[in-house]
Amino acid sequence: MCIRDRAREVLKQYSEYYHTKTIKMYLTGNRQHRQWIIMAAKEQGLMPTTEGGLDFKLNVTQILDGYPGHEHAFPIYPLYEDFKTFVAESRTTYTPTLLVAYGGPWAENYYYATENVQGDPKLNFYTPKSELDAKSRRRNAGWFMKEEHVFEDHAVFVKDLVEAGGLAGVGSHGQLQGLGYHWELWSVQSGGMKEHDALKMATILGAESIGLEQDLGSIEAGKIADLVIMGKNPLDDIRNSNTVEMVMKNGRLFNAENLDEVYPQ
Repeated sequence: MCIRDRAREVLKQYSEYYHTKTIKMYLTGNRQHRQWIIMAAKEQGLMPTTEGGLDFKLNVTQILDGYPGHEHAFPIYPLYEDFKTFVAESRTTYTPTLLVAYGGPWAENYYYATENVQGDPKLNFYTPKSELDAKSRRRNAGWFMKEEHVFEDHAVFVKDLVEAGGLAGVGSHGQLQGLGYHWELWSVQSGGMKEHDALKMATILGAESIGLEQDLGSIEAGKIADLVIMGKNPLDDIRNSNTVEMVMKNGRLFNAENLDEVYPQ
């Protein structure tokens, strides 16, 4: 069996056995190997995303070869008009994961230093005390002056990309369940992005990125009734995203404070 056929066989484990549509191609082999993977993925209807790996040349070749997703920030900035157009027209989704920003301190360290994580009432309700203490009482990563952080610089390219009609997604890298996604949303907006564009990233653009825009990502007849209901308007201030009062999952409404079902039971 040639290596290209072997790539087909490996991907069949996911497309036929696990019935998944998305996988992560994590720094596999050389460029030819990665090309065989994307060719086999296209044949089988898979959408493989990639790993940034702090390697800009690698990032460019993966986009050129047709990968539909890119995870982690491009490791250099500023990025200019030609590259913005290249990424936007490739339809590769850029998920910068600024909480673990490349090229400087992680954005999550900024939020641990400036937000009351330990005293957050909702986080204390949902998170075991020992886990919350371990994550928030002492941080081994240290403290950094604001100008040391790079996430606002990376966020400028995200703004430019979305304004050019490109695809971008919000991914918090699993850093802190509950607050992490809000922090990532605030971070990608910090480069001057319009609040409405940031909310599009968190909803319809993300759904389109994984091929689920027919079912998720906007409020339309025929789509799954998944809603997040906030007490304050995030179009006024993106940090109002963290005022969630109700959550609807597939038509069932829950109180966000304790997950008590409000409707229909």
